[in-house]
This record gives sequence, structure tokens and C-alpha cells, in this order.
Amino acid sequence: MTATYSIDWLRRRLAASGPAPANIYCDDEQLPAEDRQRPASVLVPVIARDDPTMLFTVRASHLRSGSGQISFPGGRAEPDDPTPDHTALRETFEEIGLPGGQVEVIGRMAHYVTRAGYRITPVIGLVSPPMVLQPNKDEVAEIFEVPLRFVLDRANHLTHTHQSDDRLRHYYAVQYKDYYIRGVTAGLLVNLHRYLIGS
Repeated sequence: MTATYSIDWLRRRLAASGPAPANIYCDDEQLPAEDRQRPASVLVPVIARDDPTMLFTVRASHLRSGSGQISFPGGRAEPDDPTPDHTALRETFEEIGLPGGQVEVIGRMAHYVTRAGYRITPVIGLVSPPMVLQPNKDEVAEIFEVPLRFVLDRANHLTHTHQSDDRLRHYYAVQYKDYYIRGVTAGLLVNLHRYLIGS
């Protein structure tokens, strides 16, 4: 039977867990050196419903990079962003119209480095409904929610492969209804499970 996770449970786990553990990556490969990593942040939004959910976006199909992929709201840090939290909240407002004042930052995960050279700070934020969201059509095609109990269920964390650059690459994936969450976003979900529940 799938476990249930309340907002109180989430707060207790974050308070008791201490610093987030270092990330695990699906592929064992050399990531870009630290001096070549560009800072970025994403908001990992947990919606405070009776059955808590997580919010995701589908990137617009016309984007040159990552079109149609599922992600958390967020993006690159700007020079005048004072903190990673600010970056995550600013980008979230720009992408889906969620005001920063409606988000309570309750935790942070370890930096997640991508093959593309981004050093992402995942900022866990608690969002209180009701929400009036306005997706930026230049960036976001759709917004949807997935039950927190589903994304934290280890049975839903899959490993897939594909051929790239004469190499067989492995990546994490989570399938929810017709939504196929893969790559960095799925990797963050796997690492969130490790942070909150353990391996």
C-alpha cells in the first residue's frame, strides 16, 4: 500500500534530516569542473493540499532547448540575484505567475550539476492554495500536479537508457498518467526520496 505524506510529516522530516546528502546520478560520468558550472535554481513546489501534491511545468514546444520536457519552475541566476532562493522564486513568478509571497521556503537540496554545465540549487517551497497561475506561453505549455505520495514512492522511480554520442546513457524517469518525467527533474525526485526517506 502506498504511504501517505502530510505537510506536518514533510516539515518534521526536513527538520530532522539535517543537510541534504550529496546527489546520486544515474550515469557514472565526469561532470563539468566547478569553474565551468553556471549557477541556477529551481523551485520544488509542494502544494499544501489535504493530499499534498508537487507542481511541474511542461516546457513550450518552440523552445530551442528542452522543448516539451517536464521540469520544475526555475532557471539561471542573474547577476543581481542575492540568493539561490531569490532566483528560484523570481523564475517561478516569471514562468507561472506564482508570487513569491505565496511560497514558504522550507528546505534546500544539494546542488545538482548537469551535463550542460548548470549547478542547480533545488529550493523546496510550500505553496498555500488557492493559486491563480498564469503560465508564460513563451516558456510554459502546461502546469500540472502529481501527488507527493506518488513521487516519493521508490517503485515509481525507473531507470531507462538511450544511445547518445556512441555511448549507452542511463537516466531516471517517473511515469505519471500521460506525463513522462525524465532526466534532471526525475533525478531530483530520486534524490528528494533519499533526503526524506533514505535509500
